[in-house]
Amino acid sequence: MEPTALQIAWFGIIGLLWAGYLVLEGFDFGVGMLLPFLGRSESDRRTMINAIGPVWDGNQVWLISAGGMMFAAFPVWYASLLSVLYLPVVLILLSLIARGVAFEFRAKTTSASARRAWEWVTAIGSFLALVLWGAAFGNLVAGIDAHALFTNVVITNGKADLATSTLVAMPSLSVLLSALNPYALLTSLTLVGLFATHGALFLALRTTGQLHDRAMKVARTLAPVVLVVGAAWAVWTQVSHGPAWSWALVAIAAAALIGLVPVTRAGRDGLAFALTSAVAAGAVVLIFASVFPNVLPIRLDGVDISAAFDTTVALGSSSAPTLTVMLIVACIAMPVVIGYQAMVYRTFSRRLETAA
Repeated sequence: MEPTALQIAWFGIIGLLWAGYLVLEGFDFGVGMLLPFLGRSESDRRTMINAIGPVWDGNQVWLISAGGMMFAAFPVWYASLLSVLYLPVVLILLSLIARGVAFEFRAKTTSASARRAWEWVTAIGSFLALVLWGAAFGNLVAGIDAHALFTNVVITNGKADLATSTLVAMPSLSVLLSALNPYALLTSLTLVGLFATHGALFLALRTTGQLHDRAMKVARTLAPVVLVVGAAWAVWTQVSHGPAWSWALVAIAAAALIGLVPVTRAGRDGLAFALTSAVAAGAVVLIFASVFPNVLPIRLDGVDISAAFDTTVALGSSSAPTLTVMLIVACIAMPVVIGYQAMVYRTFSRRLETAA
């Protein structure tokens, strides 16, 4: 069964929301990871937090929107993903909660040691969230091994017979363990490196003086590493899972990664930040291109059996009238959200000076 234009449009809209989330939330993940290392004084670290303070919680809107749209447009995708990857998703949410709590508690404590402890919670929560997101996206592309879900899979008339198939006793744990494969770990490493660079460049854009210089130094150091790791991930993804047309995405991402090295060396923080943003958005497009026409690939001994579980774009979506009404609402709401966030970023675009 081929997906309709409306179903494909909604698959693309959800991809756009995930791209927005990673581009925007990616830099505050990066700042969070760098917080205990780049900030050499209490004033430095306060400036780093102030740089993302007005926007970091607003960036979560993209995650909420992506999750909500998945639930409404592709309920089978949402239900299957949260069921199969329940434990990884819970760990991601705990990491995000820990970051939010750490931001708030650090601002309200007067103890230097307590502030340092909350800074480490922020750094570890940011790091773990990226590692887990990387594993989740990596396994989304590679597909879920049916053996991690069932001890045997019975397919009758093209559909999985869930009443006859024997469910593994702890599918969440088994999926989590099987998720720690080389491709998923490379995806995690790519996200950590990319967004550490992304965060350093955002700091360089928002600060002056020594903190700005140290942020640019970190970006210059990480750029060649991100080039190598990112290129390896993109080529692996394309060769193993990508359609022929997405080689163009790989070429564009490669050009951006190659350009990142001389641009960071030249100290052009704005252009470098634009390049890391483009790489992050391109990575999401490549992921969604590699997954299509599935929403959650499920494989049995290397064979795609997603259609048996209705986890395809064509079989896992809501009805056409529902998608149509949602599209009208999205066309009205999304420009409002984008305009509001653009206004917020413009309002808080002034560079911050570290207090003496």
